[in-house]
Formats: sequence, structure tokens, C-alpha cells
Amino acid sequence: MLIAACAAAQTAVPADAVWQVPGGNAERGARWIEDIGCARCHTIPGIKNANGNVGPPLIRIGSRTFIAGVLENKPGNLIRWIRDPQAVVPGNAMPYMGISEAQARDIAAYLYTLR
Repeated sequence: MLIAACAAAQTAVPADAVWQVPGGNAERGARWIEDIGCARCHTIPGIKNANGNVGPPLIRIGSRTFIAGVLENKPGNLIRWIRDPQAVVPGNAMPYMGISEAQARDIAAYLYTLR
């Protein structure tokens, strides 16, 4: 048990961590979130009419330890998940949306403001 607890502690997001997404712009990310339609499925603070309940609420996603329960919450992983969630967890409810690398960086930058 002690080994498992130590392993979990090593992957935990530090409470004071604020992830920076190289090349990402949180303001643009908020606009992409609205334009792409993420609000149809997710509750997302700061996004107009983002009260969806198909996917999980993204409240405080910036301080969570894992993305989709399987990826350590780090910028590269969040970008990967946003771009192609089916490649990460086949058959999950989040569809492939054709989001570009630049769009995913911006969206991740916004999501990391949600602490």
C-alpha cells in the first residue's frame, strides 16, 4: 500500500501548479470552446451557456490529477485528449472533433485557468 501511495503522490498535480501551455492563448481558447460547441456536452465556468451534462463538468480541471481517469494532467496530455479522445480511450463518449494542434493548445490554456 505504501508503494502505491507514493506512486500516486508522485503523479499528483501540486496544489500551487499553474500549467503553462507553450503557444496557447487562454482568451482564444475560450472563443474556440464556444465556436466548437464544447458547451453542448460540458459545464465550463466562464463560457456562455456552458451547462451541458453529457460529459463531465470541467470545473477545476486545472487542478485535477488525471484527464479522463487515465492520463496524468499535464499540458501535452490535455492537448492529446482534446485532439483525439478516441485514440486515448476508444469508445468513450467524447467524439473526435477535428480540432487542430493550435486550437487544442488554446483550449488547454483556457482550461488550465480553471482552478
